[in-house]
Parts: sequence; C-alpha cells; structure tokens
Amino acid sequence: MYTSLVSRLLFPLQEQLKKHDTVRVRRKLEETQWWDADRIESLRIERLRALLIEAATHVPYYRQLFEKTGFDPAKVASTSCLQQLPTLTKADIRANSQALRHAGARGLVRSTTGGSSGEPLAFFIGAERVSHDVAAKWRATRWFGVDIGDPELVVWGSPIELGAQDRLRQLRDKLMRSTLLSAFDMNDANLDHYLRSIRRARPRMIFGYPYSIAHIARHAQRRGVRLNDLGVKVAFVTSEYLYPHQRDTISTVFGCPVANGYGGRDAGFIAHECEAGGMHITAEDIIVETLDASGAPAAPGQPGEVTVTHLATRDYPFIRYRTGDIAVLDDQRCRCGRCLPMIREIQGRTNDFLIATDGTPMPCGAFTYLVREIAGVESFKVVQESTTLTRIWLLVGDGFDPSALRRLEKGFRRRLGEGVQIGIECVDHIPAEKSGKFRYISSRIPVPAVVATKD
Repeated sequence: MYTSLVSRLLFPLQEQLKKHDTVRVRRKLEETQWWDADRIESLRIERLRALLIEAATHVPYYRQLFEKTGFDPAKVASTSCLQQLPTLTKADIRANSQALRHAGARGLVRSTTGGSSGEPLAFFIGAERVSHDVAAKWRATRWFGVDIGDPELVVWGSPIELGAQDRLRQLRDKLMRSTLLSAFDMNDANLDHYLRSIRRARPRMIFGYPYSIAHIARHAQRRGVRLNDLGVKVAFVTSEYLYPHQRDTISTVFGCPVANGYGGRDAGFIAHECEAGGMHITAEDIIVETLDASGAPAAPGQPGEVTVTHLATRDYPFIRYRTGDIAVLDDQRCRCGRCLPMIREIQGRTNDFLIATDGTPMPCGAFTYLVREIAGVESFKVVQESTTLTRIWLLVGDGFDPSALRRLEKGFRRRLGEGVQIGIECVDHIPAEKSGKFRYISSRIPVPAVVATKD
C-alpha cells in the first residue's frame, strides 16, 4: 500500500511541482513498447522530423548547419536521413555551447558528465528531456515487478548526488524509501556498516555501479553475512562496463537477477535490460546508430561507435551525438514480446580498449579474464601508458601465488606485442575514479577508428 501511495501520489506530485511530464510519458511508453516495429518506426520518424524542423527554426547552430549542407528537415521520411548530417562531438558542444540553445528555451539546467574518461562535458537540459529520461527508467524498473516507493538501495558516487544531501533531499529519500550508500571509501569498517544498513533497509531493488555492488557482495561473502534472504527482486547496474563475474557475484549474493542499464547524463537513457535478458533501446525517444571507421553505419553484427539522436531535446538538441562507446546492434526480437530494438553487446568506451603494437584495438574482456583466473586477486587496474608500456596494479589476498605474475605478463604480451613492457605491482588499495566509478581497463592512447577487433 505504501509503494502505491508513493508511485501514484507522492512521486507524481513531486514531478508536477518540478514541471515535469514524467507520469504521462511513462504511461505512453508502457503502451508503445507493445506496438509492432513498423508503428514504432513511424512514431520515431514523426518525432525526428518535428525535432529537426524545430532546430532549423530556433537553434542557431543547426540553422547554420542545415543551410550550409542544404539539408531540408521537412523532407525527412526515414531515420536514415540522419546520415546526411555530420555527427556532433564533445568538441562541437564545447565550441558552440550557446549556439546549441533553443532561442525560446526557459529553465535550462546546466549539467556535466563525470569526466571519468577524460575532460568533463558541460551542456544544458530542459524539463522535456528530464521527463522522458526519468519515465524511461521508471518503465524499465516496472519490468521487474518493482516500483518507485519500494525500498531501494542506491550505491552511488557522483559528487552531484552526494552533494545534494540537504534536509529536503533526506526527507525525499525517506519518503521514497531510498537508502544511499557512497561508492567512495569502501574500506572494511565502512563495508561492515553497509552490510548492517542493507539488512536493516531490506531493499526490494538495488541500483548503482556494478563494481561497487559486487565489492559489497564479496565483502558479505568474506564476512559470512547472508543477503539473499532479504527479498531483493533485482539489482539495476549502470555507468560502468558490466563483467560476467560481477553479474554472477551480485546475483549469487543477493539472490536476484542483475539488469544492466546503458546511458549517461549527456546521451540520455539509451537502453535497459528486460526480464528476459534483452537490452532494449528506448526507441521512442532515442535513435541509435553504430558507425564504423569511415562514419558509415556498421555492418550487421559488427562493432561501431554509438551515436545517438535524442528526440526529447528540443531545448538543447543532441543530434547524431558521438558517445565514445562501442557496441553491436541486434537484429533479433526479444522473447519478452516487446518490439523495441536491441543492443546485442556493449563493448565499452573507446578508451576501455588497449591498443596492440600493430594498431589493433583489443576489448577489455581480452585482458580481464587473464587477471581473474589468478587465485587470490581481489581487484586490479590496468592502465596503458603508451604502445610500449602497460601498468597493472593488483590487490591480492589469501591464496595468491606470486609465480602467477610471470604467466600474466606473458598473456598481456601475447595480445599487445612481445616488445611491450608490462609493469606489475601489488598494492594495498586501488582507488576509484573521481566520479566514484571504477574502471578495470583504461588506455591513454586514443583509438584512431572503430575497427573489427581480435578474439
């Protein structure tokens, strides 16, 4: 009854006070998800045409761009018409911050990315964009039989969220039954406190970074603390690459499925895993392209850079925005029955790849399993400084065999090149990024282009 009170009254009232149209949008999304593919595509084309016409009329950046390229938004008859336009990069946004604003936009809020993969990006979002992103997340939540108002555990590290814990925010979290745990400073003493907080809160759903949630789960295993008897129905993870071993650990310890979410502050709520395991794109709001090295659509089954057009960004348009992520689109239909298109695989950000000496980008999975197979390794971080030097930091515990380091070094050289220097160091602590996220793999070498990668 309390969950119903929150989801049907308190949360809608909050959104109304914020001038957000979240409730109506969510109800519409729950209808359109069952439409057939052709009907969904017709909706996307209609909304795309309206967005582009609005941009041509009221957004200086796009008015000049369309005039320069001879692009007529009124003639858009398919989503593939977007390929006539250049992509929008982070550098373009930084250089044209004001020119990207709709002339009639009011109440825009400045937002930034976490900057965990480089320089933070500053941009603006309006109420329409927020309403649609929140509604898309809300819809995905309800796929698993949980709702706003159910007890929720949030493991987060963004300074934006953690800096907003004033009395009003604390009251809101209490009413919504949301418990926030910081992804920072997860030492043993804090983790013991977290376990007590989790058992006390008895959450129905968990939301946060996969590394942080898995780290709490492993600590529970070491302490012999049960968490699979609390009634957790689902763990939603986002903002980082989800590794199979993390999914297994979280699912085992909390006794629930793990649902991966994909998106960002800049690109929006791009896709979410359903109860049947399909990674569904929020197709009513977002058009996803994957582009190859030449900027053309990637061939079916091949990786490409994720480029998004967010249809609810009239106030500050994101049209063909290059996310820096690499993914493979899926052409299959999910057994859940929804006709929303899917992403088959999210391979990570461009700097989640290490670059071999022959220039081949190697996905992070090619290296993480080399470390994971070594007994006693509790955590690790790999940073490629250059094509000739890669550093590995290991946090080790009981059962670790130092002789395994030689095997690890050989494995990295076999993939990167025999002449590469591999520096391995055992440390006492591996910190997260400034945003609170954790990245196992990162490279300081830009990936020059999206190409097919080795197995």
